Amino acid sequence: MASISHSPVGFVGTSASDLLRSSSNGVNGIPLRTLGRAQFGGSSSTTRRDSRVVAKIRKVKKHDHPWPDNPDPNVKGGILTHLSHFKPLPENEKPRPVTLEFEKPLINLEKKIIDVRKMANETGLDFSDQIISLENKYQQALKDLYTRLTPIQRVYIARHPNRPTFLDHVFNITEKFVELHGDRSGYDDPAIVTGIGTIDGRRYMFMGHQKGRNTKENVKRNFGMPTPHGYRKALRMMYYADHHGFPIVTFIDTPGAYADLKCEELGQGEAIANNLRTMFGLKVPIVSIVIGEGGSGGALAIGCANKLIMLENAVFYVASPEACAAILWKSAKAAPQAAETLRITATELCKLQIADGVIPEPLGGAHADPTWTSQQIKNAINESMDELMKMDTEELLKHRMLKFRKIGGFQEGLPVDPKKKVNMKMKEEPIIRTSNLNIEDEVKNLMQKRLNAKESSVELPESDVNEMIEKLKREVDREYSEAVKAMGLKDRLVLLREEFSKVNLRDQLMHPALKDKIEKLRDEFTQGVSAAPNYESLKSKLDMLTELSKIKSTSEKNKKSATLKQAVNKKFVEIMNRPDIKEKYKALEAAIENSAGQDLDHELKEELVKMKKEIELELAGAIKSLGLDVEVVKSKAKEISEQIPLDVKIKVEELNEEIKGEIENVIKSTDLKDKIELLKLEVAKAGKTPDVAIGWKFGKPISKRWFYI
Repeated sequence: MASISHSPVGFVGTSASDLLRSSSNGVNGIPLRTLGRAQFGGSSSTTRRDSRVVAKIRKVKKHDHPWPDNPDPNVKGGILTHLSHFKPLPENEKPRPVTLEFEKPLINLEKKIIDVRKMANETGLDFSDQIISLENKYQQALKDLYTRLTPIQRVYIARHPNRPTFLDHVFNITEKFVELHGDRSGYDDPAIVTGIGTIDGRRYMFMGHQKGRNTKENVKRNFGMPTPHGYRKALRMMYYADHHGFPIVTFIDTPGAYADLKCEELGQGEAIANNLRTMFGLKVPIVSIVIGEGGSGGALAIGCANKLIMLENAVFYVASPEACAAILWKSAKAAPQAAETLRITATELCKLQIADGVIPEPLGGAHADPTWTSQQIKNAINESMDELMKMDTEELLKHRMLKFRKIGGFQEGLPVDPKKKVNMKMKEEPIIRTSNLNIEDEVKNLMQKRLNAKESSVELPESDVNEMIEKLKREVDREYSEAVKAMGLKDRLVLLREEFSKVNLRDQLMHPALKDKIEKLRDEFTQGVSAAPNYESLKSKLDMLTELSKIKSTSEKNKKSATLKQAVNKKFVEIMNRPDIKEKYKALEAAIENSAGQDLDHELKEELVKMKKEIELELAGAIKSLGLDVEVVKSKAKEISEQIPLDVKIKVEELNEEIKGEIENVIKSTDLKDKIELLKLEVAKAGKTPDVAIGWKFGKPISKRWFYI
């Protein structure tokens, strides 16, 4: 009896779409007609028999998979053409139309059009001309508005809640799409969606940030901010695409990576860095499309591509305009200025060679016509991939590397446009405000350190005093500027500065009229500064600056004097140690000793005077060599006393004696003598304590450590 050998079942003519059909069409996803054609083969000696397979169809619920609700029967592949949990929103969950702030002028025209149409329907009259005219006005206003958008307005459009998301575009441009989940570590981040799809028969690996279309979806998708699990899922799909040779298309639409404590603990930075490194080594073409906002490293983690293409109203930035304004301008209200300075729009980034192309959007933004926008994205992907697919692996990697290497390039030595050079302004340094109490405390601490150093015979570091003086100078300059501004003299001061700078540039003498203006402004400021609101603060800081300047000047003089004294003493020792001077000095010393206490003779006195003059001349020459001038100064008091006649001197002495006698009589006749004795005792006690001044208050002596006049 012939034995039957069972060969593997052959599925002849089975397509991928057939295998993806629902199990309602077959067993375990295999079509019944394929099973019916299965042949059992054996050895050549066996007889073939026709076999029939009977299978029960498993009943499943209608619409077992959630997308779409109403499948098109004409679409090949059935309802599983798109394996995704993303589906059209129900009517009660669809987002309402949102009007941006700068679009509000268009609302009036819309209302007029609606009112005229309503009136035409109610009355039956023909208002077609009026409606056409209003519609033309509306279209023209819309065109004027959207062709002159500012950077911050484009940011608002990129964040529009009704803007098409990644999956909206994917389902519009692909014939088939299968979503792939998980990072193979037990997590699946819904903020990043990955999957395989086909465009015009060519397979691609798609991945992108997915925002929600309403509050419920946004919470589920974490507002498009991925966690480390999302980036690791994208990394897994990159390796998968690289292994199978699928080109990669990424869609960027995120305010940034999610920055909470849990994400940092799970390695958010490491996940982003790993993606950056891996993308530069992938051997397949990569195209990135910025469809909304691309925020910092969260966007770049899937954006290291051969070509970066942006929608017309998309933005790509390292920090959001609000964050930049809060950092640089200390207020989020400066976001429009920050958006313009950052140069984050598609046009600006193309000029900087960061973006490689701009995809146009319909008037009103991508949400005005999502299907048309998706078609433009599809065309851009096809054009870019056609270009990149012609490159071999080495050229592809080099192309990707050079794209990022040339970002931020510059040229040295280029001449500056004279017009720009004239308009260049010096950068204003940020003003650091310090309260008077803090300044006073710092000055008091410095003075206390100086006293302690003086008592312990230790020199106070000059750097501390110099730093405090510079700080006080800055504060005084700021106070002067505020006073000038409060007095309304700022504009006049600026004009005078410009005139004065022009005179200095031309090396001309100052015109008398300019001198008069400066003097007049100075007098006006001097007279009115006491009425300025910050006058007390200015005066206090000026006093502290004056006091510290005196201390610095005294310290410098003392230091200079000590240095000079050391230098003079050194020169004197050098002179006295000279052999000839030393020999003469010893000879004179021996002669004086031989005199044995007797009066020196005339010759010896002359020798002493001669040697003294010689030493003085040598010392004067040495002092001159130090850069000092030597001048013999006669005492002025002695000179004046010599010029006064003798009879005048006698009269002055008699008058002094008479005044002294009168004072003694007054003291003896009153109780002033006791008070003077008490004062002497007080002075004696105070003399033991340094830096004590004596003052008088209400007829009584007082002792204070600091006494201000």
